Parts: sequence; C-alpha cells; structure tokens
Amino acid sequence: MNYQKILNTIESEMNYRDVEGKVASYIPELAKVDPRKFGMHIYCGDQQHFSFGDSDEKFSIQSISKVFSLSMAMILMGEDLWQRVDVEPSGDPFNSLTQLEYEHGVPRNPFINAGALVISDILVDQLDNPKQELLDFVRKITGNPEINFDEKIAASEKSTGYRNIALVNYMKALGNIKCEVEPIVDFYFNLCSLSMSCKELAQAFMIFANKGKVLETGEEILTPTSVKRINALMQTCGFYDEAGEFSFEVGLPGKSGVGGGIVAIHPDQYSVAVWSPILNHKGNSELGMKALERLTSLSGLSVF
Repeated sequence: MNYQKILNTIESEMNYRDVEGKVASYIPELAKVDPRKFGMHIYCGDQQHFSFGDSDEKFSIQSISKVFSLSMAMILMGEDLWQRVDVEPSGDPFNSLTQLEYEHGVPRNPFINAGALVISDILVDQLDNPKQELLDFVRKITGNPEINFDEKIAASEKSTGYRNIALVNYMKALGNIKCEVEPIVDFYFNLCSLSMSCKELAQAFMIFANKGKVLETGEEILTPTSVKRINALMQTCGFYDEAGEFSFEVGLPGKSGVGGGIVAIHPDQYSVAVWSPILNHKGNSELGMKALERLTSLSGLSVF
C-alpha cells in the first residue's frame, strides 16, 4: 500500500477554507490556535512512517488523552472497573449532566466527561503521583521522554471548568466518587492539556493496533483482552454523540478531542493521527473526519 501517495492525495484535496466549523472557544487558550493548521501521520506495523503538513507540531490533545487514563485504570482494576463506569454510547453531549440523575451516578462510558472524571478519581485514589505516572505511561508507549502537559491550557481549563467540577460533585453526592474534588479535577485538567504531535499520537496508539505491545520493543503494556475492550469503546463511544457517523464514514476505532485531533487504528495494520482545529457542531475536527474517510476509501481498508 502506497500510504504516502494516499496522504499526498488527501492533502491536495482538502483545505481549511472548505469547512464551515469553528475552533473551540470555550477554553480560552484553544481559541488562539491557528485554524489553518492541518497535518496527518500514519505509523505502520512494519515501523514505516508517512505524513504531511503540520504533523510534527504539538497541540492540545484534549479528550484523546482519556484513552491513556482508561488504559491505566484497566491495568489497576481489571474487570472491576466496569462497576464504576458503563460501556454504552451516550447519545448526549460529552459534558451532559442529565443521564447521571437517571443512572444513579454511573456514567455511560469512560470517554464522556463524567466517565473520564470517574477514571481520574480511580487514578488519584490508587496512584502515589498520578500526574507523573500518567506522563511516564505516555512517554513509555511513545518512546519519547519529552512529552508533557501544556500548563497554559491546564490553567485555562481550570478557569472555565465549572461544569466538570459540577459533574464530580454530583457523582460524589451519588456515591461514585471517593476522593476530594480538587485533586480529581486538577488531574483531569492536566490530562486534557497533554501536548503531542500527530506523529507522537500515532506512535502512542500503536499499542492498540498491536495487541497491547510497544511495536519497537515488544513490551506488553496491555493484555490483548484489554485492547479488545478499549478498541470496542473507541468504535462505539470515541466521538461523543457522533460515534455512529464516524463508524459509518470511516470504519475504524478512534478517539477525538476538541483540540482538533483525531487518532484511529486499524488492528495489525497502522495507527493514524490527524489534526485540524476547526470543529463541526458535534465537537469533532471537520477536516480530520473527512481526511480519515478518504484514507479508508482510497486504501480500501477499514475494520468492516
């Protein structure tokens, strides 16, 4: 498969002027991002790299990071994790409070904000230094010791994160949060502020395309069963209330973030990351989704 030719075609076909969405503005620092940015990187199972555009520039990965925190929680808790958070698509906006009332404080899945906050509670409760251990985890699976939080983004999120604070308080009132609110939201805001490039994201997500093993070293980070569960959740819940559309158009497990990034994997084949900050009305990268649809159409490869 000539992936570079496919990427060159995608780059030539697409332009930020062709989309109608807007850069995320509810986090003030994200509103400052240049809407013209566009990059894409594929990392293949034979360790070949293919890319175009701004694929080496770091950006705030936002909710993509929830896959990392979920992975760490699964390592700690195994199947017991699913007593605290469900595995169903939400069908509601990612920051919704509504379902928690009906479902007694148990979030629908680990990728909506409420679910990721329960995961954050677990990591804060069970780890000695959760922020550092998160960085250690991401650095190990990428092979890059330079990956870090974006302190400006974290502070910006904290200054406007009242709804996430409300979610934690509400779930605590309903008995599904153990720790104090402040360390949970501090961890969560830093989690979402992780700064990575498309290349680094593609390298990190290769463990989900490679049965839980780091491709370069063969070290097993996650069991094949855990990877199967995570990939299933990415397929059904990785795009908030647009997961069905992504499955329909692209046909890969993946995860998006309001920083404009999307990562997807094709088991045993590749991991791919794309970044374009302009979001559609559901909060997903408009150009990113189109680029990934073209990738699976031009290559003829999806999981379906």
